[in-house]
Amino acid sequence: MRIAEIFRSRQGEGHLTGTESVFVRTSGCNLRCGYCDTPYASSCPVGEDLSVEEIVEQVRRQCGSRPHPSPLPEGEGTAGRPHPSPLPEGEGTAYVVLTGGEPMLFAELVPLSQWLRDEGFHITVETAGTLYLPVTCDLMSISPKLSNSTPPDGAGSRWAWRHEAHRHRPEVVRRLVAEWDYQVKFVVDAEADLPEVEAYLAELPEIDRRRAMLMPQGTDSQQLAAKAAWIEPYCTEHGLTFCPRRQIEWQKR
Repeated sequence: MRIAEIFRSRQGEGHLTGTESVFVRTSGCNLRCGYCDTPYASSCPVGEDLSVEEIVEQVRRQCGSRPHPSPLPEGEGTAGRPHPSPLPEGEGTAYVVLTGGEPMLFAELVPLSQWLRDEGFHITVETAGTLYLPVTCDLMSISPKLSNSTPPDGAGSRWAWRHEAHRHRPEVVRRLVAEWDYQVKFVVDAEADLPEVEAYLAELPEIDRRRAMLMPQGTDSQQLAAKAAWIEPYCTEHGLTFCPRRQIEWQKR
């Protein structure tokens, strides 16, 4: 399984924003988003091939201590699955994020996620929602790609049509939201993107609007703030969730 990096940081997006986590970033992606901020895991993949056992060992070291599973009260999160007991701040973390690139490209994600879950880790899988694997996870974080993600024609024109042809897989997203606790995050660049979001949600009524999040597209705090000024009120008015991108804000401090 090709891994670009394994590191410890805070989750910057979604329901678990601010949670200390270990990120396992796979290298390789079946899409080519024009705004991709991790080209080293997609268009210019780097990394090394690691076995599932080697990845688990690195996660253990990054976490700082091994979590101990504790029962989750029924009705909270993914019913019936154990969640990790909280660890004192500074001593470790019990949260692992399997991300990319596109982690669903790798069949090894199935035994990796099961191994980590058996050790008591809370697992988030971050995916574009174009591929399905029977993984084990506590939060399926789906980022469907709108038309604003398609790269412009030119030197990479082959990838432009390939991306456009594969970015929307509603049948896959339906399986993901049916089988796991989930959140759905849309990257919004302009107000013209909002009707496309609404059309997407109308096509997949299975998605709870309260779990649908709109994130501003941008690479610095100023861009994010300018777009948040109209995205956040739209979310409030239309029963959606506004999703800041704290990792970008934290990097600039």
